[in-house]
Amino acid sequence: MATKSMQLQVRVTTKQKVAIRRLARRSGQSVSSYVLSRVLPDERVRFGEILRSLQEESEWRFALAELNDFLAGLAPSEFRDAVGEAEIGSLTLLAANYAAAMVEQATSRLGVDPPDWTSDVEPLDEPHFAVPFRSLRAHLLRSAPVAFKRRNIFVDSSVGDRV
Repeated sequence: MATKSMQLQVRVTTKQKVAIRRLARRSGQSVSSYVLSRVLPDERVRFGEILRSLQEESEWRFALAELNDFLAGLAPSEFRDAVGEAEIGSLTLLAANYAAAMVEQATSRLGVDPPDWTSDVEPLDEPHFAVPFRSLRAHLLRSAPVAFKRRNIFVDSSVGDRV
């Protein structure tokens, strides 16, 4: 963890300060640590939150975009702690494969080994194309990143890219 060398002052009401102190005490943290954990959550916690948002199909586009941004922003030194553990049991097989493929693609970019949990996710039996247009299937079959192809998912971009 980086050495803290800066200070930030935030103005709050007396009532807000009492509430923040109470919440910090309940969590077993100092006020500063509590506020920081809420404003800048730990990468592992953030990864778990993103995975949970993949449970809602209506949120998929946003959750996958958020996972993309999250993985693209990780340094190799942060990666293992951030994504080493994953609660994927409540995800559909498709969502679990998307998450695993994105993490595996990020490992390739970062030059690190994928976390063990990714190998526990069985690839899809049937191919999944990210777009419904049959005319694009040949293109997707050629251009999909290897991590996605291994999972039978065919997309036109990878971690760090935007469509």
